[in-house]
Amino acid sequence: MASWLPEILFEIVGQGKAPSKDYYQMLITRSQVIFRWWKISLRSGYQSTKPGEVKESHEDFRENSHLQIQIALVFGARILDYVFNLCEGRIDFLERLSDDLLTNIISYLGIEDIASLSLTSHRFSKLCTSDKLWEPIIEASGEITPAMKALAQDPSWRQKFFIRKLHLCKKQNQKSQADSQ
Repeated sequence: MASWLPEILFEIVGQGKAPSKDYYQMLITRSQVIFRWWKISLRSGYQSTKPGEVKESHEDFRENSHLQIQIALVFGARILDYVFNLCEGRIDFLERLSDDLLTNIISYLGIEDIASLSLTSHRFSKLCTSDKLWEPIIEASGEITPAMKALAQDPSWRQKFFIRKLHLCKKQNQKSQADSQ
């Protein structure tokens, strides 16, 4: 993998499904999958159980169905798929970008593209509907007066933008109907 990637590509911790109190950690490094567990039990027979750890290379992990099943049980099938992609060198670089940088990139898209992007994931939905994105877009339109800015503190910036867009479309329709008569 590329050397500019951080040593740890992914890390997740979790607790086993009820009634288990066991804790789990998984680290995906550039070369290994590390799965750790801590058994937690009040039963006297299990109190002396020591923590465990499995370290596998990416290639060995892809062939270790027992470890894959454990990961799927603890963290879910979606996380297992993500780990598989990392082990095969398919890295989602957008996932690694900060929210601020993604918001800046999104601000260059058209309204229709922003609406489409918001449907792709929870993260993009949150970013595409945030006031942090819409406030500069609306202010850049140059039609915001101080009074409008004060009003915008109540509803969100995105809502204000679309209300204004609807009014403009309505006026254009009325004008085109009047011109055609």
